[in-house]
Amino acid sequence: MNNLMKKTILTVDDSMSVRKFIALALKSGGYRVISAVDGMDALEILPKEKVDLVITDLNMPNVDGFELVRTIRENPMYGSLPIIILSSLADAQYIERGMQAGANSYIVKPFNMKKIQYEVSKFL
Repeated sequence: MNNLMKKTILTVDDSMSVRKFIALALKSGGYRVISAVDGMDALEILPKEKVDLVITDLNMPNVDGFELVRTIRENPMYGSLPIIILSSLADAQYIERGMQAGANSYIVKPFNMKKIQYEVSKFL
């Protein structure tokens, strides 16, 4: 598969170790992975890159995951962009808030590579 055919995934997490783990899991599946350190960073990257899917944490500085998901959903250009929330917030209220904000899926940390690969494969 050449680089033009690779799907691009934007990972948004303030933890470098989480971003690296996700990148490792997805690059092994043939995806191109780009990273953002928080929602504000992600919103600056989105107009510059063709992103096929977003994986975001919720607890981040500047722009948190809930606000990031809502902001993406408010932009008609990204209406069909799949968004997966990846968070340690496991309570039903957070999951419901994330889904109401517009996320397509919600994965609770800790997670494993297979879970991430499976969730991504449902959308790409």
